Amino acid sequence: MTQQRRSAEFFAEDGVAGFTHRAMTKATGLDDTSLKGPLIGICNTFSELNNCHSNFRTLCEAVKRGVWQAGGTPVEFPTISLGETFLAPTSMLHRNLAAMDTEEMIRAQPIDGVVLLTGCDKTTPAALMGAASADLPAIMLSGGPQINGHFRGETLGACTDCRRLTAEHRAGEIDDDTYRALEDGIVRGPGHCMVMGTASTMGALTEALGMALPGNAAIPAVDARRLQHAQAVGRRITAMAAEDLRPSRILTRAAFENAVTVLSSLGGSTNAVVHLPAIAGRAGVELPLELFDRIGRRTPILADMRPAGRYQMQELYHAGGVPALMRRLLPLLHGDALTVTGRTLAEEVSTARIENDEVIRPLENPVWPHGGIAVLRGNLAPDGAVIKHVAAPRERWRHRGRAVVFDGVDDLKARIDDEDLDVDADSVLVLRNAGPVGGPGMPEVGNLPIPKRLLRQGVRDMVRVCDGRMSGTAFGTVVLHVAPEAAVGGPLALVRDGDEIELDVPGRSLHLHVDEAELERRRAEWTPPDPAYRRGYGRIFLDHVEQAPLGCDFDVLHGRDPAGSYRQPKF
Repeated sequence: MTQQRRSAEFFAEDGVAGFTHRAMTKATGLDDTSLKGPLIGICNTFSELNNCHSNFRTLCEAVKRGVWQAGGTPVEFPTISLGETFLAPTSMLHRNLAAMDTEEMIRAQPIDGVVLLTGCDKTTPAALMGAASADLPAIMLSGGPQINGHFRGETLGACTDCRRLTAEHRAGEIDDDTYRALEDGIVRGPGHCMVMGTASTMGALTEALGMALPGNAAIPAVDARRLQHAQAVGRRITAMAAEDLRPSRILTRAAFENAVTVLSSLGGSTNAVVHLPAIAGRAGVELPLELFDRIGRRTPILADMRPAGRYQMQELYHAGGVPALMRRLLPLLHGDALTVTGRTLAEEVSTARIENDEVIRPLENPVWPHGGIAVLRGNLAPDGAVIKHVAAPRERWRHRGRAVVFDGVDDLKARIDDEDLDVDADSVLVLRNAGPVGGPGMPEVGNLPIPKRLLRQGVRDMVRVCDGRMSGTAFGTVVLHVAPEAAVGGPLALVRDGDEIELDVPGRSLHLHVDEAELERRRAEWTPPDPAYRRGYGRIFLDHVEQAPLGCDFDVLHGRDPAGSYRQPKF
């Protein structure tokens, strides 16, 4: 290293400061020999209120073995755990809080490097955001995806089939007893959702960014090779601390373009279009929406993954995982981008084995000739909106229909199944006040349920427009992240029942067919909704959160503040 290790400074302090540092550390059972090697932090987001992370205690012990093997000293510390199912109003409200927690704990503690142990949706971007800003040697370790669900001979995937089966239950096609029995077969153990939802997408993109060892994303949570991988991570972070290999050397513009390319080829989650700009903002890299669309247009979908395709993470792993996909994508990637291994991306994936041409297609035989996410603009979304069009019926890519407007989630719940609701299969369902400020926190409510009356008629998809997000496990013709959002006065706030909305995915357009004079009249009458919070973290969130195209990070958290030498005031 070019400077003394932070832990060495901590333990070598003179006077009562150094005496206390050594004495308190020895009280944990460590001795002088243990204090000589790099001190490696393991940022553990375990929580019993996060089922996806239920294997993290075992995984953390495997990381520690790897650190000890390499001559380091592992020290585990907790940070906020964001379990998607267990947080209200939405885990996205707390992503920035988790990122701040991670950043400040990395900087404040006398560690020389850190393993980021994450899995469920928001924990991965939060940890990457914090690590990018603290800029201490860091490596990501995912808890891994769940194994496939099964029920009466059918392979199931959480939570794509949660939504599909619930729609069938609401339509009366599945009885109550079967619906309850399905609960025992769809999620069969630890790990995050096994379809290409947000968790799997962000795990894959971490490999593409170069911030994880090859293979990290797809090894199932229950597979012993996940523990072997964790030991390798422990060994590698110890070496990275000695090399002073920091995120600032890895998270470059080229790395983010690689991540967008892999996102496109996976048919990955629209949530990545929010998370990647937030991570990039911490690294000082601008990642405009147009880049996602430009790269998506020239990148074929090669991974045939649900919810857009046929397979799940278990099959992706056996087909060769993300390294195999990136090997096929190398002509479209920046192969010279540096990774946490100290080698380039091309060096890491050039020998990856591709075991199944159906799961990971060749370039000349793609699932789709272009990426899965399109960026839309128009008078309804002047700052942009996104749609995962490969998860929607092609016949709805061009559609014009009458708006049926809901003013928030409570209004949606109260009226969506009202038999008197003026709605038909060609209507456009609009949900507003679900954005970063209006949600608050931009909840995953964009895939509005189909009204029961239409479900009974056989309708399974409609065009839906929302300033909120959609789970990466979801599907349908859903326009998301409409910006600016309604709660800050965006055009979505001006839409009324009966207005005609036109979606044109090939033309990348989202248009409200109301003349400008009428919109100006409505704008003059509009008043913002009451704020959801008046104190605490919620108030900080509302005061500082940015809109979706900028990643919904806080305006005061852009850039990095590298953790330098470790200093405490002497006493």
